[in-house]
Amino acid sequence: MSRFKIFCFGFGQVAESFINKLIDEKKDFDLNITSRQETHQLEFNKLKINSYQFDNKKFDASIKAKLEKADHILISIPPVDGKDIVVEYIDTNFKGIKNCKWITYLSATSVYGDHKGEWVNEESPTKPTSKNGAERLNAENAWKNLSNKIKLPLQIFRLAGIYSRDLNILKRLQSGQTQIVDKKNHFFSRIHVEDIANILFKSLDNFKNREIYNICDDKPAPQTEVAEYGAKLLKLDLPKTIKLEELESEMLKNFYRDSKKVNNKKMKNFFKYDLKFPTYVEGLNHIFNHNI
Repeated sequence: MSRFKIFCFGFGQVAESFINKLIDEKKDFDLNITSRQETHQLEFNKLKINSYQFDNKKFDASIKAKLEKADHILISIPPVDGKDIVVEYIDTNFKGIKNCKWITYLSATSVYGDHKGEWVNEESPTKPTSKNGAERLNAENAWKNLSNKIKLPLQIFRLAGIYSRDLNILKRLQSGQTQIVDKKNHFFSRIHVEDIANILFKSLDNFKNREIYNICDDKPAPQTEVAEYGAKLLKLDLPKTIKLEELESEMLKNFYRDSKKVNNKKMKNFFKYDLKFPTYVEGLNHIFNHNI
């Protein structure tokens, strides 16, 4: 069995969950990651990992040698000042990465913009309404252009709203940090971080160049529906609803401007994957029964 040589640009909850999946499956791998901090070594799940400094102002020169050896590269760094800094770095420093078999760029379903509560799939028009969505779409295009230019094996995962054991509606309800906005026909999709990790793992053996996949569960739903279910589990009263214009957060306002139901059939069919948490019900039940 060959040893994976993995490089992660960014090491947030998705990358961490993916590496935990590799550990659980007893896969043999080397791992290097980046962060905005000075280069250092850290311990993660009993692994000693080198974390190299990488941001839009400064990067560790050692990254180049590590990337030349890498066969799997995961990019979870969002655009910085409107640009994808990983694309710029690779384009400037490489004419190709000869050992690389797999690059996954983690994008977002915000690239679709507002579809008035209708279904979207990977062929649907991308018409982002938010700054984040527009920057994600620009980053996707930059990755596709670079993939063509220097023959990089690329897949793009458009992630729906991520929730996990640590970040979820139950904790927000308990802390009183949830705002319920009164907006009709507002649908959005979500995905548990473990399902993202499982699909990334599946893609190691089932990869098709230049493909885009929606990564989401089976049940797009309004936030009110999810919050009501969470409040029922916790035996809490649901927070009072507020009007969209009362929101102070621009990010939340952008979130509520877009309404769409994201189709995941391509993901499930290609990777032959049955979701561990097919809806928010299974996901929240699991979190509630194991953590709260």
